[in-house]
Amino acid sequence: MNVEQLREKNETELQEELLSLAKERFNLRMHNGSGQLPTHHQLRAVRKNIARVKTVMREKVKAES
Repeated sequence: MNVEQLREKNETELQEELLSLAKERFNLRMHNGSGQLPTHHQLRAVRKNIARVKTVMREKVKAES
C-alpha cells in the first residue's frame, strides 16, 4: 500500500481500509496461533499498513484545524 494512494482517499474510505486491515490482522493472528500461517512476514506488513492508514488519517485531521 502506497502513502500517496492513501492520501487521495477520503475519510470514509480510510475508515473502510482500516477496518479491512484490522480484520485481516485478526485472521492472520488466528492462523498464526493455530500454526497454520506459512508466511509470518504478512503480520508485519499488515501492522505497517495499519500504521500508515492511521498516520494519514491523523494528517488529515491536523490539516483541517
